[in-house]
Parts: sequence; structure tokens; C-alpha cells
Amino acid sequence: MDDPLLLGQRVVAILETGQRDATYKLATLMALIEHCIENLPPGPEHGLAVPLPDLAHRVLAIYWRQVRTFDGYVLRQRRTGSKARIIDATLEFRAAAGAGNGGLSLEVAKLRALKDYQSAIDTIVIALAEQPLPRLQKLRGSASSDRFLYDDSFLGKGVSRKTLRAHGDAIELMPGVAYGLARLAGLLKPALEIMWVDDIRGMNKSLTADVPDVAGHLFGRDRVALAAVREPLADTFDAHCFYCHTHLQPGDPVDHVLPWSLVGIDGLSNLVLACRRCNGDKSNALPSIGIVNRALGRERDKLEKIAAEIRWPTEHNRVVAAARGIYRGQPPGVPTWAGYKTSTRLDIAFPPWWAMT
Repeated sequence: MDDPLLLGQRVVAILETGQRDATYKLATLMALIEHCIENLPPGPEHGLAVPLPDLAHRVLAIYWRQVRTFDGYVLRQRRTGSKARIIDATLEFRAAAGAGNGGLSLEVAKLRALKDYQSAIDTIVIALAEQPLPRLQKLRGSASSDRFLYDDSFLGKGVSRKTLRAHGDAIELMPGVAYGLARLAGLLKPALEIMWVDDIRGMNKSLTADVPDVAGHLFGRDRVALAAVREPLADTFDAHCFYCHTHLQPGDPVDHVLPWSLVGIDGLSNLVLACRRCNGDKSNALPSIGIVNRALGRERDKLEKIAAEIRWPTEHNRVVAAARGIYRGQPPGVPTWAGYKTSTRLDIAFPPWWAMT
């Protein structure tokens, strides 16, 4: 797959022409895109191993928000009446972690109930190996897969844990696939979200056209859930906007430096305090390298202290990996957000985090 655009077109064609009885194929592809961003190989000619437990964690993170009740009930994610193992595993873990219907972070829930988290991951690994992974490359009516993303010959209904272990509990992306998916993330993820919302409306007949913000429920970030970090960040780094340095007002938002729409990282290393003006202007734009440098250059010991006090992980290494993958995948000179009503062309000066693996 030498051309990322051709790769993207092929992926979308599979999804549009193939049968989607559940949202699991969309979730799997979203999870693969995130993994590629955060684990970008050295060049397009390289393949990439994707550990199935890592993929399962990312799928769990997607459904973690979506299984909260909407209009009083959990949205159906399947067209058929068969057991929804991934959804059930997510709901069971939310109950075990005491998440209720609130916006508790998955990472915090994992700290609260590690054994139940691992049980959920084990269930999701098998579910992925049996269904969406072998079906993600299969055209409707075809007897076999078109293996352009990864080898799925060992996957399918009834796959055993022994078989998965024999393959390193991982799938291996073909050369060029990881690089292509990472570069296309900004285009593919919105397209997948549109397909997802359409599927959800078809699976839940009560969702008429006038039901508002289904997309927000599925893919938006509950800002209230980030309230726990606002005061500690203000106490530690002062109550000023990270971007324009104006004094913050009560209720001003906590902002994701790397956009939530691109990589859903809630770790403290990706969170800053912002005024409403800067937060609204930045929206989902890619920040300038200078802004990322400042965010990642904050004193680690202070962030770790906050993390220990409120049990909220920093996810520093993950933010670094995501930043490296995102910016390496950008063409030179693309505009980036540098402040209110200000943009700058991307100019990578190889900051310290760039060389990290």
C-alpha cells in the first residue's frame, strides 16, 4: 500500500459495500487508526505488530462512553438479537468499577478494578478475533478475505487462546498500512463517525431525525467529567489560560492539547486550562509544535503529584507517542493553530520528544 489515499478508499469501500450487522467493524478500525498514530513505524515500508490486548483496550475505551444511557436506555449496537459480548463486557466492567452512568475515565476505572478490567479485555480479545477482525477485509458475498491490511488466516469463529498465543497475541499490519492509516486519521475518523451514527439510527428505531446530538453522545467528550482536574491544575500551574495567559473565569474549560477528535487521550499530560475564547477558536485544530512543546515541557513531577492525589494518570508516554505519530504523518507546511485567530505553518524543529520510541 504505497499510496495512503488508495488505502483509505479501499477501506471505505469495504465498509460501504460490506454488511454491517454491528458497529464492531467501525470500532475495530478506529482502534487500529489510534494504535498506528501512537506507534508509527520508521517509514512507509515497515509493517507494524498490533497486540490484541492493546486493540481490545482501545475498543473498550470507545464503547466505555457509548454504553451510558441515552434518553433513558443503552443504545443498541447490533441489528440482530444475538449476544453483544463487547457491549456486555463494557457494561459489566462499568458496574464493577462503580462508574454508573457518569463520565468516569476508563483509566481511573482500571485503577479501581484491575481484575475486572482484565476480564473485560480477555472477553473483548476473543470477540475481536472471532468477528470484526476476520470480517473487516471481506467483501459481501466473498468466500475469503482480501488480506490487504493484515493476515487474518488464523482468526475466525471458535479461535482458541492457544492459537492466538501461537501468533504472539497480535496481528501484523502489512507494510505501508500503519503509515497510511495514521496519515489519513483526520479524514477517516470523521467518515467512520458518520457511518456509525447512521448505523445507530437504523438499529434504534426510537431515534427519529429530530432526536438531538446522537453523535455527541457517541463521540463527544463529557466536559463535566474533566472537572476533577481543573482545580489541581489551577493550583499547580496558576489559574490562567495555557494559550493566551488571561485569568480564567469559573467554569472555563479543560482543553485537550492534542485534539480529542483525533486521539482520545484524557491523561494529564494532554490536558491544560483554557479560556472559552481560545478553547472555542482552537476547537479540533492541530496545535502548533510550540504549543505541544510547552505542554510536554511542563514539570513532570508536578503532574505526577496531581496524578497520585486524584488518581488520574498522566499518560505522558502515550501523549508523546501520539504527538510524534500525528506530526510525522503531516505534509510539510500544513497550517496549525498557534493561538486565538492565529495560525502557523508546520515546521518541525525536532523537539526532544520527537526521538522517543
